[in-house]
Amino acid sequence: MSSAPTSKDASKKPFLTDVKTLRERARQNMSDGLITTTYGGDVKKAIEILQSVLATEIVCVLRYTMHAITATGISSEGVKAEFAEHAKEEQAHMMSVAERIDQLGGAPNFNPEGMATRSASQYAEGENLIDMIKENLVAERIAVDHYRELIRYFGDDDPSTRVMLEGILSVEEEHATDMHDLLVAHEGTPPLKD
Repeated sequence: MSSAPTSKDASKKPFLTDVKTLRERARQNMSDGLITTTYGGDVKKAIEILQSVLATEIVCVLRYTMHAITATGISSEGVKAEFAEHAKEEQAHMMSVAERIDQLGGAPNFNPEGMATRSASQYAEGENLIDMIKENLVAERIAVDHYRELIRYFGDDDPSTRVMLEGILSVEEEHATDMHDLLVAHEGTPPLKD
């Protein structure tokens, strides 16, 4: 049986601003878009970080696309399809990150110059199907670690960016599992150890 919240329980809740104050604040500095006085993060730093995330996702799109086109071998068709699907999902991540940069008042940096240095992952072609799978697994492991760190960084200061990154992380974890399973299937070895 649950009881009604006591005044002690209510004091643990965050302060709620009255509607009149919310309305007044909303009319102030409208040119700042979504950035209001309640935004807890550093907008400039958030945009800088997201530019790196954007570059990472672009590099992943390019790498997976290249692999989807160039993978060869007797058992490559299924792997090529997996690479193509991952490229499509990475492109969706790229668009989400670019849109978030725009929402924060920045301009998404799609300039190819310097892309490799802005990206957390690398663009590696791989000489054969196994190499391609390994390169994608390495890239996904980098992405998983990087996004976990970024989720902790944004925390409650920028919950929208954090939630976006949590969604991307979930897909990147699936990609890492897919690449690991493909590697095990094609090498015939037991699962890799961390």
